[in-house]
Formats: sequence, C-alpha cells, structure tokens
Amino acid sequence: MVLFTPGFRAFYLGRLVSLAGSAMTPIALAFAVLDASGRPSDLGIVLACQIVPHLALLLVGGVVADRLPRLAVLVAANLGAGLTQGGIALVLISGAYRLWLVTGLALLAGAWEAFTSPALRGIVPEIVSTDHLQRANSLLSATRSAVLIVGPTVSGLVVVAAGGGWAIAVDAVSFVAAAAFLSRLPRVAPAPAAGARLLHDIRDGWRVFVAIPWVWPVAVAYAVINLVNVGPWQILGPALTQQRSGEAAWGMVLSVRAVGLLAMSAVMYKLTLRRPLRFGRLAGALGACSLLALGLGLHPVALAACAFLGGVGFAASGITWESAVQQHVPSAHLGRVSSIDDLLSFAAIPAGQLLVGPAAAAWGGARVALACGVVFAVAALAPLGVRAVRGLGQ
Repeated sequence: MVLFTPGFRAFYLGRLVSLAGSAMTPIALAFAVLDASGRPSDLGIVLACQIVPHLALLLVGGVVADRLPRLAVLVAANLGAGLTQGGIALVLISGAYRLWLVTGLALLAGAWEAFTSPALRGIVPEIVSTDHLQRANSLLSATRSAVLIVGPTVSGLVVVAAGGGWAIAVDAVSFVAAAAFLSRLPRVAPAPAAGARLLHDIRDGWRVFVAIPWVWPVAVAYAVINLVNVGPWQILGPALTQQRSGEAAWGMVLSVRAVGLLAMSAVMYKLTLRRPLRFGRLAGALGACSLLALGLGLHPVALAACAFLGGVGFAASGITWESAVQQHVPSAHLGRVSSIDDLLSFAAIPAGQLLVGPAAAAWGGARVALACGVVFAVAALAPLGVRAVRGLGQ
C-alpha cells in the first residue's frame, strides 16, 4: 500500500498535522480578531492580506519549486509559516493587538503559502510511483475532507475554552511538526538546475502550460467554476437556506457535502480508470447539483442530497486532475504549470465573491444560484470537446 512506503508515510504525516492545524485557523482567527478589535473591517483587512501576497507570488513560487529542491522549499515554507502563525498567536494571546502588526504577519503567511502549493504538487511524483499517484491523491483528499469535518468543531471548543490565540498557536506548532516530518523524507530526485532569470522562467512555464493541449482547457474550466461556485455557494447558500429552513439546515448541508467528498475520495483509492481525466470531467459536472438545488428552492433534505453529489463530483474531479498533472507534465516544469493553474483558479474566487451580491440584488438570489449552476455544469463538461482531454490515459 502507498501509505506504508517510508517516503510517503513521512510526507503523509506531515500533511496530516499541517492540515489539522490549518483547519482550526479560520474560525480561531475570526473570533480572535473580532474580540481584540471589535471591528469586522479589521478581520476583512487581515483576510485580504493573506490572499493578496499568495496570488502575487504564486508564479514566483512555481519557479522556485522548479529551480530548487522541492523538499527544501517545503521544509523552509513550513518553518516560516510556523513562525508567522506563532507571531500572530503571541500578539493575540498577549493582548498586544495592533492591526498593522497582525496584517504584516498575515502578509507573510500568504507569501509562504505561495511557495508551498507548487512544491506540494511537484513533490508527490518524486516520492510515489506513477501507478500509485491516484491512490496517493485519493488518500490525501480523504484526509483533507476528514480534517475539514472535525477541525472546525475542535477549533470552536478551543476558542471557547482558551481563546482564538491559543488555537492559532496550535496551528503554528503543526507547521513546525510538519517540517520535522518532511525533513525525514529521502532525496529521491536530484535538485533541478538553476534557472537563468525569473521572468524568463515564468514565460517558459507559460509556454509549456499553453502547449499541452489538455492542460489549459481544464485549467480555464476550473477558473470559470470557481468564479460561479465559491462566492454564490458561500454567500447565497446560507442566506437562501436561512430564509427557507433556518440556520441549522445550512450546517447539515455543509456536513453532508463534506461526507460526499470523503466518501468519493475513499472510492477513488480503489478505482482503476482507463481515461481518468474524462471520468473526472463527467463526474465533476455533479458539482453543479448543489447550486441547481439551491436555485430551485428544494427541500433541505433534497438540497443535502444534492450537496452530497456535489462533494462526490468535486472529489473525483480534483483527484483525477491532480494525478494527471503530476503524471504527464514534465517534472522540470511542474511547479510553474501548477502555479499558473492555481493563479487562474484562485484569482476567480474574489471576483465571484464581489459580483454575487450585486447580481443577487438585481435578479434575485435564487435566479443567480440557478444560473451559476448551469454555467458550472457547462464549464465542467466543456473540456471534453478537446480530444486530448477525452483521450488522456493513465
């Protein structure tokens, strides 16, 4: 089994402790900043300061992931994130809250994340054989889903018992522990050769990105999906559900959706696919079910069932995409191709969040949710019009 190989075991344990800590941070940071400042605007500034450097430095992070040993990049990034989160925790626990201080640390946290994600994608093929990539990604996806189910509850208990600062301190420790686990990984591949110039390397990565005929159509599809899904689901979901059924129903829907993610991740661990990317695109269209049900005003039980199907679709789509990129994109360009993919997807999220409010005010929340669900389904299936997407094998 993949889990019992020495390299993957150390990597998996590192990801597990890091994900467990990070799952606590959103709730902990929100309550800690609100308690310390009493101003919701402060929380918005802090959250924005995490996102901006992440987006701004993603392409640089992709170059670094291709030009330096990925293991070293991950260890350094986790140690840096641990120090950054530890600083935020110390400021909040000590009662020395200053907006400029917390935002400065938040900028650093976002910067570290920009270097982490491309290296993470690139290191998995270095420690897992090609025929085990789907299983490895399925296991990582299942773990992430399980942590997201448990983590917010644990975070809430820690916040109530000790305060948000202490929950963030747990996240800081988890990053340091993750770095310790990752440092035990064997160096299974030599470090890539150093590049010439930053802009040259970024342009070279872009040329590879657009030259692979199955990569850019799926990456663009994900960007469209994030544009029409994340904001509407996060904003219209709770608003419409509260109007129809109350706050508790929305919590149930989110929990059932997480169960769908977890269940499909487990199924994908055992499933063998001849055309994984084609399967992922077809299954990915199920992700639209949640928005369609929301727009149609279905009963909470039916909405939860559709949310389960949505979770199934997201898991299948994500696992097959990760595995395809890791298996078929040349290792020397994997970090840069991944960073361009991430940048397209992540940049679409705030745009959707900003647009959904005015759209709902103009046309009604239910209509906007329904339209977004239709666009989601079309975007998920559109790459199948490209022969390279349909035909990509193991």
